[in-house]
Amino acid sequence: MALKGVVIDAGHGGSDPGASGNGIIEKDLTLLISKYMYDRLRELGIPTYITRTTDETIDSTERTNRIKNAFGTSKDVIVISNHINAGGGDGAEVIYALRNNSTFSNKILEELQKSGQNIRKNYQQRLPSNPIKDYYFIHRNTPDTEAVIVEYGFLDSKGDDAIQLKNNYEDYAEAVVRAITEYKGLPYTAPSASDFYTVQKGDSLWIIANKFGLTVDELKALNNLKSNTISVGQNLKVKMNEEKPLEDYLLYTVKSGDSLWKIASMYDTTVDTLMKINNLKGNSLTINQQLLVPKKKDIDIDISKNDKGIYYTVKSGDTLYKIANSYNVSVDKIKSANKLTSNTLSIGQKLLIPTVTTDVTENDKPSSAGINYVVVKGDNLYTIANKYGVSVNDIKSLNNLKSNTLQIGQVLKIPGTESYTNYTVKKGDSLWKIANTYGVTVNDLVKTNNLSGTSLSVGQEILIPTK
Repeated sequence: MALKGVVIDAGHGGSDPGASGNGIIEKDLTLLISKYMYDRLRELGIPTYITRTTDETIDSTERTNRIKNAFGTSKDVIVISNHINAGGGDGAEVIYALRNNSTFSNKILEELQKSGQNIRKNYQQRLPSNPIKDYYFIHRNTPDTEAVIVEYGFLDSKGDDAIQLKNNYEDYAEAVVRAITEYKGLPYTAPSASDFYTVQKGDSLWIIANKFGLTVDELKALNNLKSNTISVGQNLKVKMNEEKPLEDYLLYTVKSGDSLWKIASMYDTTVDTLMKINNLKGNSLTINQQLLVPKKKDIDIDISKNDKGIYYTVKSGDTLYKIANSYNVSVDKIKSANKLTSNTLSIGQKLLIPTVTTDVTENDKPSSAGINYVVVKGDNLYTIANKYGVSVNDIKSLNNLKSNTLQIGQVLKIPGTESYTNYTVKKGDSLWKIANTYGVTVNDLVKTNNLSGTSLSVGQEILIPTK
């Protein structure tokens, strides 16, 4: 049986917490399960999409749009919507669509039982007002797909269900991964036992982190821990993924006027790459469609000084948009400075970048207009800081630098050259929400804070440029 792709839906999120009980919030646990499942399926070479990777509010329309736009709607697409039950029961349930038979849902329950979870039933549910339609929108609005809702257990159980959910959720997620591969006849390789560690009496995060060559922060991030509290018997992931799909890619939402070529230019990639990683069969896009895009990489900059700015030598793959974005200038300014009548460039062509400040005098102090500084040969943080009358630590903090190492062509923001608002990320926040609140763009926030993705964590401090 062919498999076009698997869509993992982390149920609820943001302002919709789902059920809660025994210290478990449904939206948090479904996200942990979903991210684990996403990573494992990708490790097995299975095309996989996830509807959310952060604590994001997604309404039913947007959620089903993301599902449908991932791999289309056909019988060769599997949709797993992850949920945690409530109501005082015990064990796992699977709800499958009216258009499907029970084979796949039975396989999921079988594997969950092997993983140690009690099982209740699999069933279909009809819309009372129209019995020929599915009750749940995930089934109803994803036509033709093999869509199931998996309820992994009851978080308000008076028995041991809640404890099992806390301690064994990765085992349950792995059970669904096995079910998918068996159902579709695909090769399966179990996760290495060395990837996980079972907490022993006397352990702490610091002890475990040192044992496996990690930092405490890395260990917490691997396991989505919000505190340093761990319990005996708890399974912790202790191996960093060699392939980090969620860190290597951003989720981009298609807007009106977008094209694959335009998005590829924005993120320094190619149309072919976008089509390959998103399993696209054509160039057509729909508004609100979500695409995986490679994380933007710095371009290799060949520069020389000029009293009017700097010269940049065009390389293979360069576009005016790409070069302008790297220097925080407009395409029109570059075209005007170089008397260009079109956007066509040729390899080896030298362009004057007109608005970049490459040197300053004692009287050239930063102004409120804003200054981006491009690193040239011979520069170091100390000399740049002295030029602008600021401290090395201020430059490092603003640019999120972890060391004193600089690269020729690197663009640095100079503290005090632009006004910013400090913002502390709150529960339910997203870059899109914050950007709209402050009248800036998501790209403004990503660029200002040197973010490698769109994920945010509660309590995180970010800078918001004041327009």
